Amino acid sequence: MSASAWQARLQLEFSASGSRTVLSRRQHHGPLVVQRPFYPEGGICHVYLVHPPGGIVGGDQLTLQTESRPGSHALITTPAATKFYRAGPHPAARMLQQLSVRDAALEWLPQETIVFDGARATTRTEVHLHGAARFLGWEIACLGRPANGESFGSGALAQDLLLYHDGAPLLLDRLRLEGGSPALTAKWGLDGMQALGTLLMTPASQIDLGALRALEAPQVRFALTQVQGVLVCRALALHAEPVRALFAAMWLQLRPHLLGCEAVAPRIWAT
Repeated sequence: MSASAWQARLQLEFSASGSRTVLSRRQHHGPLVVQRPFYPEGGICHVYLVHPPGGIVGGDQLTLQTESRPGSHALITTPAATKFYRAGPHPAARMLQQLSVRDAALEWLPQETIVFDGARATTRTEVHLHGAARFLGWEIACLGRPANGESFGSGALAQDLLLYHDGAPLLLDRLRLEGGSPALTAKWGLDGMQALGTLLMTPASQIDLGALRALEAPQVRFALTQVQGVLVCRALALHAEPVRALFAAMWLQLRPHLLGCEAVAPRIWAT
Protein backbone atom coordinates (compact mmCIF):
# COMPACT_ATOMS: atom_id res chain seq x y z
CA MET A 1 0.00 0.00 0.00
CA SER A 2 1.37 3.40 -0.95
CA ALA A 3 2.04 5.80 1.93
CA SER A 4 0.11 8.45 -0.01
CA ALA A 5 -2.96 6.28 -0.63
CA TRP A 6 -6.31 7.46 0.77
CA GLN A 7 -8.06 5.37 3.40
CA ALA A 8 -11.61 6.67 3.69
CA ARG A 9 -14.70 5.41 5.53
CA LEU A 10 -18.20 6.89 5.71
CA GLN A 11 -21.04 5.58 7.87
CA LEU A 12 -24.59 6.85 7.48
CA GLU A 13 -27.83 6.05 9.30
CA PHE A 14 -31.28 7.07 8.11
CA SER A 15 -34.22 7.16 10.53
CA ALA A 16 -37.87 8.11 10.32
CA SER A 17 -38.83 11.23 12.27
CA GLY A 18 -42.52 11.92 11.87
CA SER A 19 -43.22 12.28 8.15
CA ARG A 20 -39.56 12.97 7.32
CA THR A 21 -36.47 10.78 6.98
CA VAL A 22 -33.46 12.29 8.72
CA LEU A 23 -29.77 11.54 8.55
CA SER A 24 -29.60 10.45 12.18
CA ARG A 25 -25.91 9.57 12.17
CA ARG A 26 -22.94 10.27 9.95
CA GLN A 27 -19.37 9.54 10.74
CA HIS A 28 -16.44 9.79 8.38
CA HIS A 29 -12.72 9.27 8.32
CA GLY A 30 -10.73 10.52 5.36
CA PRO A 31 -12.04 12.06 2.13
CA LEU A 32 -15.49 10.54 1.76
CA VAL A 33 -18.34 12.75 2.93
CA VAL A 34 -21.92 13.85 2.28
CA GLN A 35 -23.34 17.31 1.97
CA ARG A 36 -26.34 18.30 4.02
CA PRO A 37 -29.49 16.29 3.24
CA PHE A 38 -31.85 17.69 0.63
CA TYR A 39 -35.65 17.42 0.58
CA PRO A 40 -36.85 18.25 -2.96
CA GLU A 41 -39.97 16.11 -2.52
CA GLY A 42 -41.04 16.51 1.08
CA GLY A 43 -39.97 13.88 3.57
CA ILE A 44 -37.69 11.70 1.43
CA CYS A 45 -34.03 12.27 2.27
CA HIS A 46 -31.68 12.86 -0.70
CA VAL A 47 -27.94 12.70 -0.03
CA TYR A 48 -24.95 13.13 -2.35
CA LEU A 49 -21.74 11.19 -1.80
CA VAL A 50 -18.65 13.35 -2.32
CA HIS A 51 -15.04 12.20 -2.71
CA PRO A 52 -13.07 15.49 -2.58
CA PRO A 53 -9.88 14.23 -4.30
CA GLY A 54 -11.98 13.70 -7.43
CA GLY A 55 -10.58 10.30 -8.33
CA ILE A 56 -9.37 6.98 -6.92
CA VAL A 57 -5.80 5.85 -7.52
CA GLY A 58 -3.86 2.65 -6.88
CA GLY A 59 -3.79 1.71 -3.20
CA ASP A 60 -6.83 3.84 -2.22
CA GLN A 61 -9.46 2.09 -0.12
CA LEU A 62 -12.94 3.60 0.25
CA THR A 63 -15.69 2.09 2.42
CA LEU A 64 -19.32 3.21 2.62
CA GLN A 65 -21.73 1.70 5.15
CA THR A 66 -25.36 2.77 5.34
CA GLU A 67 -28.15 1.69 7.66
CA SER A 68 -31.78 2.47 6.80
CA ARG A 69 -33.92 2.14 9.92
CA PRO A 70 -37.61 1.08 9.86
CA GLY A 71 -39.96 3.48 8.12
CA SER A 72 -37.23 5.58 6.51
CA HIS A 73 -36.86 6.41 2.80
CA ALA A 74 -33.52 7.65 1.46
CA LEU A 75 -32.13 8.31 -2.01
CA ILE A 76 -28.34 8.22 -2.46
CA THR A 77 -26.56 9.51 -5.54
CA THR A 78 -23.28 11.15 -6.57
CA PRO A 79 -22.61 14.59 -8.08
CA ALA A 80 -20.37 13.15 -10.79
CA ALA A 81 -18.86 9.95 -12.11
CA THR A 82 -16.51 7.96 -9.88
CA LYS A 83 -13.10 7.70 -11.54
CA PHE A 84 -10.47 4.98 -11.09
CA TYR A 85 -7.18 6.30 -12.48
CA ARG A 86 -4.20 4.39 -13.87
CA ALA A 87 -2.63 2.36 -11.07
CA GLY A 88 0.99 2.42 -12.24
CA PRO A 89 3.19 0.44 -9.82
CA HIS A 90 0.63 0.68 -7.01
CA PRO A 91 -1.76 -2.10 -5.90
CA ALA A 92 -5.41 -2.20 -6.87
CA ALA A 93 -7.78 0.50 -5.64
CA ARG A 94 -10.72 -0.84 -3.66
CA MET A 95 -14.22 0.43 -3.02
CA LEU A 96 -16.61 -1.39 -0.66
CA GLN A 97 -20.26 -0.33 -0.29
CA GLN A 98 -22.50 -2.06 2.26
CA LEU A 99 -26.14 -0.99 2.26
CA SER A 100 -28.45 -2.33 4.98
CA VAL A 101 -32.20 -1.72 4.69
CA ARG A 102 -34.49 -2.76 7.55
CA ASP A 103 -38.23 -2.40 6.87
CA ALA A 104 -37.36 0.76 4.95
CA ALA A 105 -36.88 2.03 1.39
CA LEU A 106 -33.58 2.84 -0.30
CA GLU A 107 -32.84 4.18 -3.77
CA TRP A 108 -29.21 3.70 -4.82
CA LEU A 109 -28.63 5.82 -7.93
CA PRO A 110 -24.94 6.67 -8.33
CA GLN A 111 -23.60 8.07 -11.55
CA GLU A 112 -21.28 5.84 -13.54
CA THR A 113 -17.87 4.50 -12.52
CA ILE A 114 -15.14 5.20 -15.10
CA VAL A 115 -12.25 2.74 -15.08
CA PHE A 116 -9.35 4.41 -16.90
CA ASP A 117 -7.00 2.43 -19.10
CA GLY A 118 -4.34 0.93 -16.83
CA ALA A 119 -6.48 1.11 -13.69
CA ARG A 120 -6.77 -1.86 -11.36
CA ALA A 121 -10.11 -1.48 -9.63
CA THR A 122 -11.99 -3.70 -7.20
CA THR A 123 -15.55 -2.69 -6.33
CA ARG A 124 -18.02 -4.57 -4.15
CA THR A 125 -21.59 -3.49 -3.41
CA GLU A 126 -23.54 -5.51 -0.86
CA VAL A 127 -27.26 -4.82 -0.39
CA HIS A 128 -28.70 -6.44 2.74
CA LEU A 129 -32.50 -6.27 2.90
CA HIS A 130 -34.50 -7.20 5.97
CA GLY A 131 -38.23 -7.67 6.52
CA ALA A 132 -40.41 -5.47 4.30
CA ALA A 133 -37.45 -3.61 2.79
CA ARG A 134 -37.79 -2.06 -0.66
CA PHE A 135 -34.84 -1.37 -2.94
CA LEU A 136 -34.34 0.19 -6.36
CA GLY A 137 -30.83 0.81 -7.58
CA TRP A 138 -28.29 0.59 -10.35
CA GLU A 139 -24.59 0.42 -11.05
CA ILE A 140 -22.92 1.48 -14.31
CA ALA A 141 -19.29 1.00 -15.32
CA CYS A 142 -17.42 2.48 -18.29
CA LEU A 143 -14.18 0.84 -19.40
CA GLY A 144 -11.76 3.49 -20.60
CA ARG A 145 -12.96 6.80 -22.02
CA PRO A 146 -14.64 6.10 -25.35
CA ALA A 147 -15.40 9.79 -25.94
CA ASN A 148 -11.62 10.38 -26.00
CA GLY A 149 -10.90 7.29 -28.06
CA GLU A 150 -9.42 5.50 -25.03
CA SER A 151 -10.04 1.76 -24.77
CA PHE A 152 -9.34 -0.53 -21.81
CA GLY A 153 -6.11 -2.00 -23.12
CA SER A 154 -4.50 -2.79 -19.78
CA GLY A 155 -5.48 -3.05 -16.15
CA ALA A 156 -8.25 -5.03 -14.47
CA LEU A 157 -11.75 -4.65 -13.08
CA ALA A 158 -13.24 -6.90 -10.39
CA GLN A 159 -16.85 -5.92 -9.73
CA ASP A 160 -19.27 -7.61 -7.32
CA LEU A 161 -22.95 -6.75 -6.87
CA LEU A 162 -24.57 -8.86 -4.15
CA LEU A 163 -28.20 -8.75 -3.02
CA TYR A 164 -29.56 -10.55 0.06
CA HIS A 165 -32.89 -10.71 1.86
CA ASP A 166 -32.89 -11.78 5.51
CA GLY A 167 -29.48 -13.34 4.92
CA ALA A 168 -30.54 -15.41 1.90
CA PRO A 169 -28.87 -14.57 -1.42
CA LEU A 170 -31.17 -13.23 -4.15
CA LEU A 171 -28.49 -12.23 -6.66
CA LEU A 172 -24.72 -12.78 -6.63
CA ASP A 173 -23.18 -11.00 -9.60
CA ARG A 174 -19.42 -11.19 -10.09
CA LEU A 175 -17.56 -9.68 -13.04
CA ARG A 176 -13.85 -10.10 -13.77
CA LEU A 177 -12.30 -8.31 -16.76
CA GLU A 178 -8.69 -7.91 -17.84
CA GLY A 179 -7.66 -4.98 -20.00
CA GLY A 180 -7.04 -6.03 -23.60
CA SER A 181 -8.64 -9.47 -23.14
CA PRO A 182 -10.75 -11.09 -25.90
CA ALA A 183 -13.82 -10.79 -23.64
CA LEU A 184 -13.92 -7.05 -24.36
CA THR A 185 -14.43 -7.42 -28.11
CA ALA A 186 -15.71 -10.96 -28.76
CA LYS A 187 -19.37 -11.61 -29.62
CA TRP A 188 -19.61 -13.87 -26.59
CA GLY A 189 -18.31 -11.01 -24.40
CA LEU A 190 -18.90 -7.27 -24.52
CA ASP A 191 -18.69 -7.11 -28.33
CA GLY A 192 -16.78 -3.84 -28.23
CA MET A 193 -19.23 -2.13 -25.88
CA GLN A 194 -17.38 -0.11 -23.23
CA ALA A 195 -20.27 0.69 -20.89
CA LEU A 196 -22.25 -1.88 -18.93
CA GLY A 197 -24.88 -1.54 -16.26
CA THR A 198 -27.25 -3.46 -13.99
CA LEU A 199 -30.53 -2.17 -12.53
CA LEU A 200 -32.28 -4.00 -9.69
CA MET A 201 -35.65 -3.60 -8.03
CA THR A 202 -37.22 -5.68 -5.30
CA PRO A 203 -39.83 -6.69 -4.42
CA ALA A 204 -41.03 -6.95 -8.00
CA SER A 205 -44.46 -8.33 -8.82
CA GLN A 206 -46.95 -7.62 -11.58
CA ILE A 207 -44.43 -5.46 -13.42
CA ASP A 208 -45.29 -4.71 -17.05
CA LEU A 209 -42.05 -5.86 -18.65
CA GLY A 210 -43.50 -5.07 -22.08
CA ALA A 211 -43.76 -1.37 -21.23
CA LEU A 212 -40.17 -1.33 -20.02
CA ARG A 213 -38.92 -3.16 -23.09
CA ALA A 214 -40.72 -0.62 -25.27
CA LEU A 215 -38.66 2.27 -23.91
CA GLU A 216 -36.69 4.02 -26.63
CA ALA A 217 -32.98 3.31 -26.23
CA PRO A 218 -31.50 3.01 -29.74
CA GLN A 219 -27.91 3.14 -28.49
CA VAL A 220 -28.35 0.51 -25.80
CA ARG A 221 -28.67 -3.26 -25.84
CA PHE A 222 -30.65 -4.34 -22.80
CA ALA A 223 -32.54 -7.30 -21.41
CA LEU A 224 -35.03 -7.65 -18.56
CA THR A 225 -35.95 -10.56 -16.36
CA GLN A 226 -37.54 -11.35 -12.99
CA VAL A 227 -35.93 -13.90 -10.68
CA GLN A 228 -36.91 -14.62 -7.05
CA GLY A 229 -38.91 -11.42 -6.81
CA VAL A 230 -36.12 -9.27 -8.23
CA LEU A 231 -36.41 -7.28 -11.43
CA VAL A 232 -33.05 -7.28 -13.23
CA CYS A 233 -32.08 -5.17 -16.23
CA ARG A 234 -28.67 -5.56 -17.87
CA ALA A 235 -27.48 -3.06 -20.44
CA LEU A 236 -24.55 -2.54 -22.82
CA ALA A 237 -23.60 0.54 -24.86
CA LEU A 238 -20.60 2.28 -26.36
CA HIS A 239 -20.88 5.12 -23.81
CA ALA A 240 -22.23 5.38 -20.26
CA GLU A 241 -24.67 8.25 -20.91
CA PRO A 242 -27.26 6.19 -22.88
CA VAL A 243 -27.24 3.50 -20.17
CA ARG A 244 -27.80 6.11 -17.46
CA ALA A 245 -30.61 7.68 -19.51
CA LEU A 246 -32.30 4.28 -19.98
CA PHE A 247 -32.08 3.45 -16.28
CA ALA A 248 -33.47 6.88 -15.36
CA ALA A 249 -36.42 6.29 -17.71
CA MET A 250 -37.05 2.91 -16.05
CA TRP A 251 -36.82 4.54 -12.63
CA LEU A 252 -39.54 6.99 -13.66
CA GLN A 253 -41.85 4.07 -14.42
CA LEU A 254 -40.87 1.76 -11.57
CA ARG A 255 -40.75 4.15 -8.64
CA PRO A 256 -44.52 4.72 -8.35
CA HIS A 257 -45.06 0.96 -8.48
CA LEU A 258 -42.50 0.19 -5.77
CA LEU A 259 -42.68 3.27 -3.55
CA GLY A 260 -46.07 4.83 -4.29
CA CYS A 261 -44.67 8.20 -5.32
CA GLU A 262 -43.65 9.90 -8.55
CA ALA A 263 -39.96 10.22 -9.37
CA VAL A 264 -38.28 13.53 -8.53
CA ALA A 265 -34.78 13.69 -9.98
CA PRO A 266 -32.01 14.81 -7.61
CA ARG A 267 -31.14 18.44 -8.23
CA ILE A 268 -27.47 17.60 -8.70
CA TRP A 269 -28.29 15.72 -11.93
CA ALA A 270 -29.26 19.04 -13.56
CA THR A 271 -25.90 20.73 -12.87
